[in-house]
Amino acid sequence: MRDFLTRRWFILGLLTLIPLGFVLGASLLETEPGALEEKVGTLSKLLTPIVLFLMSVTLDSGKLWAAVRAPGPVLWACVVNFGVIPLCAWPLVAWQLHPDFAVGLMVAASVPCTMAAASVWTRKAQGNDAVSMLVTILTNGLCFLVTPLWLHWGIGATVQIDLWEMVKKLLLSALLPILMGQLVRQWSLLRDLADRLKTQLGVMAQSCILAIVFWAAMQGGPRLRTANVDQGFLQAALLVWGCVIALHAMGLVVAWYGGRMWGFDRSDRVATTFAGSQKTLPIGIYIATDLLQGVPFAVYPMVMFHASQLVLDTFVVDLMQRPSHDGQRESDPSVR
Repeated sequence: MRDFLTRRWFILGLLTLIPLGFVLGASLLETEPGALEEKVGTLSKLLTPIVLFLMSVTLDSGKLWAAVRAPGPVLWACVVNFGVIPLCAWPLVAWQLHPDFAVGLMVAASVPCTMAAASVWTRKAQGNDAVSMLVTILTNGLCFLVTPLWLHWGIGATVQIDLWEMVKKLLLSALLPILMGQLVRQWSLLRDLADRLKTQLGVMAQSCILAIVFWAAMQGGPRLRTANVDQGFLQAALLVWGCVIALHAMGLVVAWYGGRMWGFDRSDRVATTFAGSQKTLPIGIYIATDLLQGVPFAVYPMVMFHASQLVLDTFVVDLMQRPSHDGQRESDPSVR
């Protein structure tokens, strides 16, 4: 039981804090929302760059030169993550039964690769984690430009999007913290400290994400209370959940068999499979809760995508994993 809680506490936290946030939000924000929203909302906006900095400062980029010299797998994973998945999500947006879920589906499909989980899964399956790390850096570094363009094209007619304002905010809130984290790693003393405290810093990042999700649930509480949550709403939730599962599974399949078609070896295909299909949670939450207004339920397809990829990839890595007798265990990949 203790081992289960240690490895799955983040998912359990999501399952606990989301309904709790709905309940508290329905009561607290309906009576006196102004002061609470001002104080907590400001704190929530500060948490996203903190999370990305904590993830970046623990990301070892020293193994990347080998992947740079043979960039084919990296480019293929980027194409799947930033091209194939959002392109396939675009027609699914029109199928959604709730407008917030339609917006959230496109957000979930358009955000970059996970900051660390893809590399963790890649190592567990004995893949080339240099490829997955470089995909992480490239997609997160370019998300300030690519993600707003996909959102403008996919849901621009549904939600008012100030394209260049979103680009500017993502530059400051996403790219800058990532660059600062990697800059800190240039000092050997700080790099060694970050490596020694990697688990603790990961827990801090996860805790910040839980706080962001909790606040998003509180903001959706008043609307959920008046939303007449009937069978139709539940059907809409199940539909969008099925769509995010399908998108992630499709990313896995396309990345793996596309890598085989391009002639990549097994270790590179493993890396492209996870890096090409996984999506990061913090940037998705930031876009859905802070950059898009009037769509309080848009954050939940992102949470659904994240939770689903953790479960699905657990089985995928078991299929890929070769027997190992070194007794070592990888860290919990649920952090991103």
